[in-house]
Formats: sequence, structure tokens, C-alpha cells
Amino acid sequence: MIASIQANSRKYKIDFTKPIDISIPLRAASTNVSAYYLEPPKIDPAIDNQGYSAQVSEGASVNFNNISFNPHAHGTHTECVGHITEAFYSVNQNLKQFFFLAEVITVVVEKLGDDLVISKKQLQFALGNKKRKAVIIRTIPNTLEKLNKQYSHTNPPYLLEDAATYLREKGVEHLLVDLPSIDKEKDEGEWLAHNAFWDTKGKIRTQATITEFIYVQNFVKDGTYFLNLQIAPFENDATPSKPVLYQVITD
Repeated sequence: MIASIQANSRKYKIDFTKPIDISIPLRAASTNVSAYYLEPPKIDPAIDNQGYSAQVSEGASVNFNNISFNPHAHGTHTECVGHITEAFYSVNQNLKQFFFLAEVITVVVEKLGDDLVISKKQLQFALGNKKRKAVIIRTIPNTLEKLNKQYSHTNPPYLLEDAATYLREKGVEHLLVDLPSIDKEKDEGEWLAHNAFWDTKGKIRTQATITEFIYVQNFVKDGTYFLNLQIAPFENDATPSKPVLYQVITD
């Protein structure tokens, strides 16, 4: 199905029959992507008080699984400012629109001391004067390892504070990255990029979201897309999500 959508005073055509899923599936396995020192997710049949397992292969009439995981540590998730505030904010209550004009950019992380970082200068070069509600950052190298990497204690790449400030000032409301976090793994609780993006020292941007642990395959070219940011309706600061891209059709 081809549809016309208006954004930024322009009309765009997109083909809804060709979605590009940039989420990482959650699996009950040691190879599930992981961060922040947690054990892998668990998906197990429910057991009743008589010890019967809710699993068809064990004689039950249905499969009836319990799932245990952490949205921040175990896969693609979307979070709101409630991730770092004393006050409770629910991503389900604050994300009320789900379709955005987005820009996919590819960044080669820079060396800064012992760290690998994304700088304001890199984002300025990649985005130029484009105005987008959502920005999707793919980092290089971009290998399949991102689908099952164990990130704990590895000091993954992250965004510098001024890079997050630049995105906020540019009007970006939804930031998506293929990293476990936009901040340094061990930063003594400062969360500089998160705080800058959500403007916690100014007028808090409760409508803004950060989506981490995405994976943008190499066949996806840098450029303009429409983003459908699908979330599970958890009343929590973060929730599992399924961001899907749709390529803009040019005449």
C-alpha cells in the first residue's frame, strides 16, 4: 500500500508493504544481547501449585509462559525521562505519537582517551540543516555481533554531552542508537547525555524518547525515512519496542 504523508510542509510517499525492522528480538538464551551485569532473559512455562507445567509438549492444552527480563539490559527498548528522575514518568503515558520523519546516519566513533565517542561535530556533519523529529544513529563497525554482544564491563561507545545537547536544540525528539546506552557505561551516575537530551535542568521534555539496542542492517542506506516507533504498553520508564522504518518513495 502506497500512502502520502505530509511533514515539514512537504508531502512524502511511503510503501507500507516494505517495512524495515530495526529491533533486536529477545530470546531466552545466553546469546541474547545483554548489558549492565544481568543474567539472560528467562521464558519458562508457568507451573501450577500441583507442579503441572503449562506446556503442550508436557501434556498441557496450551503453552503459557512466564517471561523475566529487564527492558534496559536485554534488547531494543524505548525510554522516557522517568529513567533518570526521582518523579515517576511512564513512557506509555508520554509517547502519544508513533510516526515520525526520521534520518538514518552512520557514524564512525572517535577515540577520546580510553573511550570511543560520538561528538557534536560528527552529528553536525551528518545532519547538516535537516530538520527531523527522529534521528537513527548506526555506528561503525556494524557487524552481526550487535545482535548478541555481551556489553557488560566493555565500556561501549557513547554520546558526548554536547552531542546530545545539539540534538535537543535541533528539535530532535526521538533518538535511536545501536548502543546499550547513549551514556558511558560507568559514569558515576552522571548520565550527562540523557540529562542533556531530556533537558532536566530546564523544561523537561517529557514527550522525548531514547531508544537503545537497535540494529540497522548494512543494506539500509543513510537518508530520510518514516519511523513507526512501536512500544509495548508498559507503565514504566522504559518498555520493549519495535521501531520500523519505511523508505521514502521518490518520483
